Amino acid sequence: MIRVNGKPMAWHGPMTVADLLNALKTLDAIPVVRIDGKLISRPAFETCPIPDGAEIYLLPLISGG
Repeated sequence: MIRVNGKPMAWHGPMTVADLLNALKTLDAIPVVRIDGKLISRPAFETCPIPDGAEIYLLPLISGG
């Protein structure tokens, strides 16, 4: 199991950040994720593994004025 934004989700290894975002249908909307406190940006999504038991937060781009 992993936790995504505080909610439990099944983990299927091997799983990358890109796999997770594709499953959640949010690949284009999320430029950065935090996995166990470490920030991961879009260029690494395809290669960054998600370990079982990880705590993940999706950090959407926020703009304003």
